[in-house]
Amino acid sequence: MTRSDLIELLAARFPLLTAKDVDASVREITDAISLALLAGRRTEIRGFGCFALNYRPPRIGRNPKSGEVVNVPEKWVPHFKAGKEMREAVDASARPVLARKVA
Repeated sequence: MTRSDLIELLAARFPLLTAKDVDASVREITDAISLALLAGRRTEIRGFGCFALNYRPPRIGRNPKSGEVVNVPEKWVPHFKAGKEMREAVDASARPVLARKVA
């Protein structure tokens, strides 16, 4: 689902809100999460999940094309961890779909 898909879905679900209002709301939420991560803080949305930063230490890697050794610097990367309710809901809804694909 893309951002515009989410906005369309929410605007259809809540007819009192215009697409412009929904767009502003989605933008505010994503901006708040981004600003928290930029400040080094985590954001938790109960029942949905948690956005946090993971540290990746420096390492030595290889260029897959040439095989040349490359120093990969340390970095902080955004990380999402689904909440318990979200994991259980996805697991329950995915079982019938995955069972059909396997069979």
